[in-house]
Amino acid sequence: MSYYVTTTIPYVNARPHLGFALELVQADVLARHRRTRGGAVRFLSGTDENSLKNVLAAEAEGVDVQELVDRNAAAFAELAGPLSLSFDDFIRTSRDPRHRVGVEYLWQRCAAAGDFYRKEYVGRYCVGCEAFYAEAELVDGRCPEHGTEPQLVSEENWFFRLSRYAEQLRELITSGRLRIEPASRRNEVLALIDSGLHDFSVSRSRARARGWGIPVPGDEDQVVYVWWDALGNYVTSLGLGGEGDGNEFDTWWAGEGERVHLVGKGVLRFHAVYWPAMLLSAGLPLPTRVLVHDYLTISGRKISKSGGGAVADPTELVARFGADAVRWWLLREVPRVGDADFTEERLIARADADLAGGFGNLVHRVVTMVHRYRDGVVPTATVTTTATSELRAVCARAAGRVDAALDDFDYRTAASAVWTLVEEANRCIDRTRPWELAKTERAGEPSPQLDAALAALVAACRALGEELRPFLPGAAARITERCTPIDGVLPASTPLFSRLGD
Repeated sequence: MSYYVTTTIPYVNARPHLGFALELVQADVLARHRRTRGGAVRFLSGTDENSLKNVLAAEAEGVDVQELVDRNAAAFAELAGPLSLSFDDFIRTSRDPRHRVGVEYLWQRCAAAGDFYRKEYVGRYCVGCEAFYAEAELVDGRCPEHGTEPQLVSEENWFFRLSRYAEQLRELITSGRLRIEPASRRNEVLALIDSGLHDFSVSRSRARARGWGIPVPGDEDQVVYVWWDALGNYVTSLGLGGEGDGNEFDTWWAGEGERVHLVGKGVLRFHAVYWPAMLLSAGLPLPTRVLVHDYLTISGRKISKSGGGAVADPTELVARFGADAVRWWLLREVPRVGDADFTEERLIARADADLAGGFGNLVHRVVTMVHRYRDGVVPTATVTTTATSELRAVCARAAGRVDAALDDFDYRTAASAVWTLVEEANRCIDRTRPWELAKTERAGEPSPQLDAALAALVAACRALGEELRPFLPGAAARITERCTPIDGVLPASTPLFSRLGD
C-alpha cells in the first residue's frame, strides 16, 4: 500500500527556522520508518511563494520578488543536507511548471461544480496569516496568531461555497475516514464546523497582489488566493491536470493508500476544513490523515521567521551541534500535545545523556568486550540466561512499540521505545557482569554464559541500529557499521559521539 506524506509549504519571506524544522524531521521519520517496513513511500516538501507576504518582504529589502523567493526557497531546500532529510520531491509554487497547471485545473473543477461566485467584501486581513478574520475571532482587535492588528480591506473577490460542505466534512471526520490527530485537534475542527462554516474569499485583486501570483482562469484582474494556490501543491506535485508519463496522481493520491499531511496547529482550519472541501467540490479523493503538531517556543515565545518572534536557525544549530543532536532533541523532547520550549542547554543535556552517554557508551562497551574477550569475533550462544532472554524479548518487542507510537503520531513515545533497548542492554551487562565471567574461563574452555551475554548484547546493538534508522539515520549507520563483522571480526571500537557539554 502506498504512503504519501507531506509537510506544509512555508512562506519564503525569510530564512527557515527551527519550528519548521520540527515538521520536516517529523515527516522524515514517518517516511523513513515506512521504508524500513518495506512500504512504497513518497515524501513531499516545498515552498509557498505566491503570497503578498513575500512581496512585502521583497519591497522592504528593495529587491525583486523573484530574487527574494529564489534565495530563500534555496535555503529551505538545502535543509535536506544538514537535517538528513529524505524527501522525494520539493515543489516551488512560483517556479515549478506542474503547479500552475494543477491550480488552474483544480479551480476549473470547482467552477464546474458551481462553487464560485463574486461579491463585494469588507474584512480585516492579517498579512502574516494571509487570511481574513471575523471580529469575533480577534483577540483585543488583534490576530490571534501574530498579535498584529489586521488591515481593513474592501474589494470584490471570488468566493468559494464552503458552507455547502459542512455536513459532509462532519461525517468524514466523525467516521474516521478523515482522521485528525490528536483528538483535541479533531474536536477543535468539529467545533468550528458546528459553529457554522462561512464561504471564504479565494481570490485577490491583481492590484493589491502587486501582480504577483497565479491569475484566476478567465479573470486576469484577480489572482488565486495564496492558500487556495498553496494547498493545491499536494496534488499539483503529482501532475494533476498535466499530461504525459510524469503524472503520478493516480498512484499516490487516487489509488489505495494513505495520504498524510503534517501541519502546525496554526493552519489547522486550512488543512482540515478548507482543503477537504475544495477536494469534495472538485470530485477528488481526500487526505486520509491530518497530523497536527504544536509550536516550538523560546522563553515562551513562538519561534518565527520574522515579525518580532523568537529565532533559531536550524542550519546554524546543526553546524554547531550536529544533525543527530538536533534531530534527537526534536523527537525526544517535543510532546505529542503542547508547546515545547527550546534552549541550547536542553539540547546539549539531552545529546550528552542519550547520544554520548547512552547509544555511544553502550556500543563502545559491547564492542570493546567482544574484542577483549573474543578477539573481536561475535560468539554463538549455546545457552540462555534470564538476563539474555529478557534482553532478546525487549528487542523483539521494540519494532511493534515503535510502529504503534508512530501510528499514533507520538514521536516522544516512539523515541522512548528505541531507548528501552539501551536501558535493557545496560541492565543485561549489570546482571551478567561479563568481566567476572571472563575470570572463570580456562584455556580452551570458554564460558557459555559469557558467549550468551556477548551474543545477546551485539544483537541488541544491531536492533538499536535498525530501530534508530528513521530517527537518526547517521547515528544508526555508524552503530550498524560498528556491529557488522569484517572478515569475521568487528571493527575496533571508536567513539560514536562527542560530548557537547565538554
